[in-house]
Amino acid sequence: MIITTTDEIAGKTIISTLGLVKGSTIRAKWFGKDMIAGLRQIVGGELKEYTQMLIDARDEATARMIKDAESQGADAIVTVRYQTSMVMTASAEILAYGTAVKIR
Repeated sequence: MIITTTDEIAGKTIISTLGLVKGSTIRAKWFGKDMIAGLRQIVGGELKEYTQMLIDARDEATARMIKDAESQGADAIVTVRYQTSMVMTASAEILAYGTAVKIR
């Protein structure tokens, strides 16, 4: 599956647009790691626990978007975007979305 943030794929021709595809996940950190991140926030530095949480969430949302595209018979996904929103304290939703296309 080719995935791109652009409208076109170099060297390929989009022969049909299948429609919107998306994938999302909501993630929260375990309380103990949340406490560690809270302490790190006081002294400064990267909140590694949250960085990893968001990396994992983006990967899961992307995988779900790809599965949605495959179910529609897509060869590629163009104009891919990611959106993050807080659902509640220490949890976030990651949404991956784009346009499923057939290419030649």
